[in-house]
This record gives sequence, structure tokens and C-alpha cells, in this order.
Amino acid sequence: MAEAAGADGARRRLLDQAVQVAARRGISDLSLRQIAAELGTSHRMLIYHFGSREGLLVEIVREVEARQREVRIPPATPDRPGDVAAEIRASWRAFSDPELAGWERLFFELYGQALQGRPGTTGLLDGIVDDWTGPIAAELRARGLPARDAVPTARLMVAVMRGLLLDLLATGDRNGVDRALEAFVALVTSREPRPQ
Repeated sequence: MAEAAGADGARRRLLDQAVQVAARRGISDLSLRQIAAELGTSHRMLIYHFGSREGLLVEIVREVEARQREVRIPPATPDRPGDVAAEIRASWRAFSDPELAGWERLFFELYGQALQGRPGTTGLLDGIVDDWTGPIAAELRARGLPARDAVPTARLMVAVMRGLLLDLLATGDRNGVDRALEAFVALVTSREPRPQ
């Protein structure tokens, strides 16, 4: 039992370090040996804990996504007043922060590889949409959106945010993408329930 806890702790430490290294310098262009050197470990330890280079990259993306969900999706409470438009805009500012461009590139690179069935990457697809839509739908319901509309709206929000991020990375057209986000905000807020 202690051995398993030790292995889990070592895996967690390596993952946390890998997230930091990826944030600081990016790692999608590094070999597993180079990543190991950056982390102060051996490539064999990374294989032991993550299975492959791709497995490590997938876990980094999953970890960053989990951290983003924690920060960007507040717990749903029915009595909390809120402005859906302000929340969407705040999320967009957070996700489109130029500091996160490296993460976003890694996300889309691995997403494409997973869709192609590249070994070691397909696990990324597990929950890639549902892990976001569930909490967002709960938040929308707490803000008064009818249950029948909450999940499709949440799914649309995820798709729009990802599409706009991809657009921004591909074109660099911040003004155009921000205007598209405002059009989306107008669409979503036009469906919000009005106070009685």
C-alpha cells in the first residue's frame, strides 16, 4: 500500500514539474529524454509513470484543463446573482491570455493526434467535452436557464471557445476574434430568462 502511495506521489510530483516546465519553455518539441533531463529524472521513470512521451503530454493537457475548470467554472448556487455575459468574457480573457498560447498549441496538437488515433494520445478524448459541459450546464441552470437548454448551450460554449482559440492561434486577429466572441455573448444572453 505504501509503495503504491509512493508511486502515486512520485507521479504527481513529476506531472507538476512537467506542467511547470511546459509553461516555462514548452515541451511539444522535446524528446522524452530531453523532457526527463528538464525534470531531473530519467526517461525510464517517465515511461514507468506515463507509458510514453505522448502519455505524458496527454496528462499535462488533462492537468492544465482540470486547473482551468477549477478556476473558470464557479460552483453553481441557485441564489448567487451573476452576469452570464461577464462570466463568458472573463473566461475568454483567461483562456486567450497570450501567456497560455503554448498550452493551447499543445492542446490542439494532441487533440488532432488523438482524433487520428495516434497511440498514446487517444485517452485525451475521454471527457474532452463532457468534463466541461457538465459543470457549465450546472452553472447555467443555477443562473436560471431551463434544463432542456443548459447542456446544448454549454456544449456550444465549449465549441465556440475552442474554435475562437484556434482562430486566434491561426490568424492572430485579436480584434476579429473578440468581435466574434461578442456576437456569441449576444446570442447566449438573448436566451437568458428575464427577471419576473
